[in-house]
Amino acid sequence: MPIISTDDNYLTVLNLFTTDTPEHQDQLLTEMGKIVNAAAYEGWISSTVHAGQDSCGTANLIQWRSGEDLEKRYAGEEFRHRTLPVFREITTAIRLLQNEIVFTQTHPDLKGRIEVSPDRDDYTAIEVHRVAEADQADLIKLLGEGQHWLVDVPGYRSHAVFKGLRAMFVEGAFAVVYSQWDSKESYDAFRGRPHADKPEARRANDERIAELTIDSDSNTYRVVHTRAAGE
Repeated sequence: MPIISTDDNYLTVLNLFTTDTPEHQDQLLTEMGKIVNAAAYEGWISSTVHAGQDSCGTANLIQWRSGEDLEKRYAGEEFRHRTLPVFREITTAIRLLQNEIVFTQTHPDLKGRIEVSPDRDDYTAIEVHRVAEADQADLIKLLGEGQHWLVDVPGYRSHAVFKGLRAMFVEGAFAVVYSQWDSKESYDAFRGRPHADKPEARRANDERIAELTIDSDSNTYRVVHTRAAGE
């Protein structure tokens, strides 16, 4: 199963698709499954497909050996003339994000290991934060080290911060938070806590994140399919 780690030095690609109906989400998942099952690209390591929960959409977490390998994929006839047109027909938005994993943290029970698999029962949240390039490093620190207190939040399992390197269909600098929770209820309780009731460290951190962020959005997911090279 794929592991999210700062040690692997993979290029981590996060392809986010939004759509308008559960039926279109099912179509997206079918098309993505076909692509993942047939993948044999040079430099491709793994792909893990996520189904949207709060909103209709999908996410594909893909590990590549290098940016050069990914660019060969993007330049290919199949991607330009079949893959993108199919997805454009059934989506309302597409974002293809290239990232470096720069921070990970887990609950002590996980011993520092972030696994991504349909065999697990994680309730996964993915947040995308757009930020001025000059503020990207500060925002990443707030999203990562600044949230050390998460280990004490009920239901928290892990989170990783991705530094945005470049993207298709997104302008400017960005950072991504990929987090795992034990249930929807735990995650909703965490997100829904009134600002005035938050511990002081969280209040200060949230306020500074809001100051630096140009805009942000999030969705929640369940992992539904994964495959790695050689399988």
